[in-house]
Amino acid sequence: MARCCRLSGTHGMMGLPRITLSASPEGNMSRILSPCVGVCSTTVGDSVCRGCQRHDHEILAWFGYDSDQRAQRMLELDELRSQVAARWLRVADDTRLAEQLTRHRIRFRADQSALSRAVELLRVGRTRIKDLSAYGIAPLAHVRELEPEQLFARINDEIMVEAARRADNDMNSVVEVSPVSQQQTQANEAKD
Repeated sequence: MARCCRLSGTHGMMGLPRITLSASPEGNMSRILSPCVGVCSTTVGDSVCRGCQRHDHEILAWFGYDSDQRAQRMLELDELRSQVAARWLRVADDTRLAEQLTRHRIRFRADQSALSRAVELLRVGRTRIKDLSAYGIAPLAHVRELEPEQLFARINDEIMVEAARRADNDMNSVVEVSPVSQQQTQANEAKD
């Protein structure tokens, strides 16, 4: 089992992704990608983190997932953010958005969707951004009057609702069946 060694990945207000080094049982160091943004609200009782939108069981299991499982979950989180953000804004200039993220040292992944990147920009800069068009972002007509902070609050509220649904779906799809109870179920089915 991998041991976590938090040697890199300072993130604070810098955004995602967090990179953590992990030592394998053989002593090899490998990089583990994580959506953690350093504001984990599960430590204060939330079942879904307000920072990264992972549910508490997913956070606890993160280092036990293999790289494909982590990549799949990162993709799911990006899709969740993108689907919600698309109800509120569009990315008018992906290049400008990437330049502004880089300029302000807000980390993002090359494979991260533009809308997910826009949500991260709003999360970090919502109180300082005055003109979203300077960042390559255009609010949709029904929310043009909102300030960036208000826009982020509405987007984030919806993201949290969807993240809670995702957590519920994950928890409902994980059914642990012991070999004994599985044999009993099969025996009962054979009787019928």
